[in-house]
Amino acid sequence: MSGIVIIGGGFAGVWSAAAAALVRGESDLDITLVAPNEDMVLRPRLHRLVPEWSRVPLKRFLEPIGVAHLRAEVTDVDTEARNITANDQLLSYDRLVLAAGSRLARPAIPGSDLLYDIDTAEGAARLAGRLNGMDGARAVVVGSGFTGLEIATELAERGTVVMIERADTVAPDLGPGPRPQIEAALAALGVEVRLGTTLTAVDETGAHLVDGTRLEADVVVWTGGMRASLLTAQFPGERDRLGRLLVDRRLRVGGEIFAAGDVAAAHADADHHVIQSCQFATPMGKAAGHNAAADLLDVPLVDFDPDPYVTCLDLGSAGALYTTGWERQVQLDGAQAKQLKDTILDVIHPPLDDAEEILRQAGQQSNGVSG
Repeated sequence: MSGIVIIGGGFAGVWSAAAAALVRGESDLDITLVAPNEDMVLRPRLHRLVPEWSRVPLKRFLEPIGVAHLRAEVTDVDTEARNITANDQLLSYDRLVLAAGSRLARPAIPGSDLLYDIDTAEGAARLAGRLNGMDGARAVVVGSGFTGLEIATELAERGTVVMIERADTVAPDLGPGPRPQIEAALAALGVEVRLGTTLTAVDETGAHLVDGTRLEADVVVWTGGMRASLLTAQFPGERDRLGRLLVDRRLRVGGEIFAAGDVAAAHADADHHVIQSCQFATPMGKAAGHNAAADLLDVPLVDFDPDPYVTCLDLGSAGALYTTGWERQVQLDGAQAKQLKDTILDVIHPPLDDAEEILRQAGQQSNGVSG
């Protein structure tokens, strides 16, 4: 079988499939999405620790629009022969969309297998199961980035939290704009922040820091950064520090290959590359899927042209923060921002069982609401 093959079942992958199906129309073009699991996982919901709320059956999205789902793990890509190997099955393609996502960069320290994370639905379920029925849980959260802040403020409602950050400021990657509100929220929730230190080891009942301190903990949650799927190493082309493939405005890596989502370093505007988030993965997927099909069907290709960058950061019972621009100027905080965050967490759920609505949304590169 040839046609279009899409690797990955996250935001970028499913919307690539839908956009390709929209361009295909009544044409005879096979579209196959390859992903090992039966569900799409809505990662931005995982910090709420309700794993089933984050799962979307791929069958109910793909079948109505005539996209095949091969449940398999891709292990090899041969770009010269135009085929991939998935669970020892060889699958050829005319156009390929790599949307294999990202993975948590785990530390090589003693006891790393004892770390918890919310990178996957399984990871969130493991953490939720550990905390289930526990009164006054003691948590250590490593990292004060977007994910670290969201899980730390969520866990603060269940017990005590110590946040570890190697930098000398909280949320260094988010910049100074929202920092006063973030620090105020952490203080209000009783989250202890330890700056300028790192985790060196984990044991069954605690965390060890570089200065020799040991913190008693029921869970140690690692949020130490994301890296692009290792599959990117099998493609020709330049990569950035996160392992993402550099793509052009049409999300082409080169030749017959497009990339979208967390594996692609695309320009969000003249001065910035996209960040790894569903805010960019969804429109990237739509553009890459459109272009993969358009390239085969003599239809005009489109440029990736995302909405202006915004963030919406959940801060547990302290509310949320909504910022605009790359300087992250705070526009909303507290309860108003929390309401917007809840709306975003609803909006990111793709339509199911309705081909007309799925294809309608596939034709809209704008998310409507970003976060």
